[in-house]
Amino acid sequence: MNSLENQVAIVTGGAMGIGGATSRSLADSGAKVLIADIAIESAETNARAIRERGGTVLVVEADVSKALSIKNMIDHAIEEWGRLDILVNNAYNAPFGGNQNVVDTTEEEWDTGMALLVKAIFLGAKYAVPHMANQGSGSIINISSVHGMLTAPRSLIYEAGKSAVIGATRQMATEFGPMGIRVNAICPGPVATAALLSRIAGRVAGTDRTVEQSLAEDFAPKIALGWVTAPEDVAEGALHLASDASRGVSLSLIRS
Repeated sequence: MNSLENQVAIVTGGAMGIGGATSRSLADSGAKVLIADIAIESAETNARAIRERGGTVLVVEADVSKALSIKNMIDHAIEEWGRLDILVNNAYNAPFGGNQNVVDTTEEEWDTGMALLVKAIFLGAKYAVPHMANQGSGSIINISSVHGMLTAPRSLIYEAGKSAVIGATRQMATEFGPMGIRVNAICPGPVATAALLSRIAGRVAGTDRTVEQSLAEDFAPKIALGWVTAPEDVAEGALHLASDASRGVSLSLIRS
């Protein structure tokens, strides 16, 4: 078991999906977890589940595209628990559907997407690193995507943003390694979150196909392992990168 006793973690977008599973996994391993999310009701639901399992958790409302919101998030963890050991930059929700090419994309869509995908991890590190540097240790885990490494039509904002996450991860790992701060990224393929399953259900509605068939036929063949991972699988990767089991690992990209 990867013990995180006495450590403090922040998970952005920690209410549901990958972030929700990561919040639970870190708390199960002993970390005090701050869930930062704009979806407060869902965040509180996840927090209740963590407390029922014996974990320590707080919830703050956070818009990760705003500097003041991120600073308040970091300050809240420091004020409550006196330190910050782990930052999982995960939050993202495609506000415009994310199905555009460069011609279709408006300036507003581009700016909003880049703020949520890229500016958010810049701001997270900006306010977290000074505290981690004072401790001489820390782990920053950026959730990117295989779309940061591959290409597909009509995915301009998402692919540009997730590629930038990888580039920022590499730069920050180089910059902050001498301070004892590790920076890594996870690049999942399709993950069977509630949101993905809901989208698939909409596509197969009125056909003779099931959600399970779509996962097996449309998604699994594109994945090296041949099956679609669950949010908990990605969370286990984040737990490993957060823990001392990976104390020698930085500037790494984990791909599924």
